[in-house]
Amino acid sequence: MDEIISGAWKGHLGRGLAPKELQYLLGTAQGMTAKEIARQFDVAACTVAKRLTCAMFKLGVTRQTAMIAEAMRRQIISPMCFVLAALIAMHAMIGDESMRRDRRVPERRTAQVRVMRQAERPSLTA
Repeated sequence: MDEIISGAWKGHLGRGLAPKELQYLLGTAQGMTAKEIARQFDVAACTVAKRLTCAMFKLGVTRQTAMIAEAMRRQIISPMCFVLAALIAMHAMIGDESMRRDRRVPERRTAQVRVMRQAERPSLTA
């Protein structure tokens, strides 16, 4: 298979990015910095930054967040949570009521105010 799975993300090879660019892109999509990605792959941080710059150039963007969005739009990367969402949707279509959790109606809290008559108040005189 031409896939790279990294954390909660799946990347597809052969869609315009080199394997290392795709790996570093997946690390960026997970929220890792260039230094963290460099430590993970045992390379220099400037190498990671250069590969990410090349990936941004290939995707036609200038920011890393735009790079991730464009890669998702082109289906180069996809979050693995789509699989979980699909399973939940299929389970909901089956109609199994055991998975539903009904919420309780929130209780209304009213403030209780205590009114004392002038004669019932304790006196502070000594």
